[in-house]
Amino acid sequence: LKFEVVPVDARTAAEAGGGAGFTTGRVIPAPTPPKRNLVPVAHHDGSEGGRFSVLTYNVLADLYATSELYHYTPSWALSWNYRRQNILKEIVGHNADILCLQEVQSDHFEDFFAGELAKHGYTAVYKKKTAQVFSQGTYVIDGCAIFFKKDRFTLIKKYEVEFNKAALSLVESLGGASAKKDALNRLMKDNVALIVVLEALEQPGVAAPQGKRQLLCVANTHIHANTELNDVKLWQVHTLLKGLEKIAASAEIPMVVCGDFNSVPGSAAHNLLSSGRVDAAHPELATDPFGILRPPSKLQHPLPLVSAYTSLTKQPCLESEAAERQRTRMDAAGTGEPLFTNCTAEFMGALDYIFYTDDTLAPLSLLELPAESEVRAKYGGLPNTQWSSDHVALMAEFQWAPRQW
Repeated sequence: LKFEVVPVDARTAAEAGGGAGFTTGRVIPAPTPPKRNLVPVAHHDGSEGGRFSVLTYNVLADLYATSELYHYTPSWALSWNYRRQNILKEIVGHNADILCLQEVQSDHFEDFFAGELAKHGYTAVYKKKTAQVFSQGTYVIDGCAIFFKKDRFTLIKKYEVEFNKAALSLVESLGGASAKKDALNRLMKDNVALIVVLEALEQPGVAAPQGKRQLLCVANTHIHANTELNDVKLWQVHTLLKGLEKIAASAEIPMVVCGDFNSVPGSAAHNLLSSGRVDAAHPELATDPFGILRPPSKLQHPLPLVSAYTSLTKQPCLESEAAERQRTRMDAAGTGEPLFTNCTAEFMGALDYIFYTDDTLAPLSLLELPAESEVRAKYGGLPNTQWSSDHVALMAEFQWAPRQW
């Protein structure tokens, strides 16, 4: 707290000279993120190259953290100065080799995340969205960031995906000016994706493949959020996958695809990611006002992507009390995905995922998921005084080779 004392004339109420002030120490205790452990799902099978870990986290940009949206959260707990320390502690505590962060405000990337995470051995690439938002008297913008430990990886190449550019190219094939304008209004949502190709550095005591560079492609995206525009979400995901397909065609390279896809399990976008295709009878394909999703047969890709968290429910898995407890927090009988990665007073569901190519990588452990009762305790949803985003972080540890069952 900051106290200022100014002497005032009792008769005239006018200031009567210089004042004095002082600032106290921290009044609100420094936040402590809830403890979350890694749950083993498989043993490392001795494959060359060791292991690495990837975390994905929508950190909730300050420009969206308003009392109007999060009316149940104390205003001081929505403050960026409070939340940023909690988020940083959480990220650093998980100690992942690669971080895929969404909703990173550009000014916060420059004056907070980049410098603070550099102290912990990370270097970063960043991609801003393509339009600014007016918030708290100024224009701000958020985007996607990929951090990686510089003693584990080096950057080989970076690709930036601007879905607005893809939209401009797409509408050229449409009819008249009016149709093009309407299509652009629907498709131009300023979302982006960031893709990096990393090379793993040799680690002491870890056998590296003889005479072969160990490359890894990591994609991080934040897909459009409007629930009325599932066609736009699907088109954005399809566009990203087409870009990844080109990279895969140029080199045999393991891939990890992370982000906030704003798409629940069973949605057309999730189906495309997880099964490589969308059924022509999927109900979401009924809304396609400009024919950008037709024919449905084009909605496919050859990448062998699997959602990491389904290894607890859809594949043979190391059994433990922790693994059994996790299954109660997942749609074990259905999609196998977490019951939620986003939990507010109005919504609860899975929106965030870590996909990997299962012909080149295999999950070894997963960051445990919180129970609904934990995140709703006291305040009714996220964010709150303990959890400083409306999303929960996901993290998976991988080995470099496919699982040999």
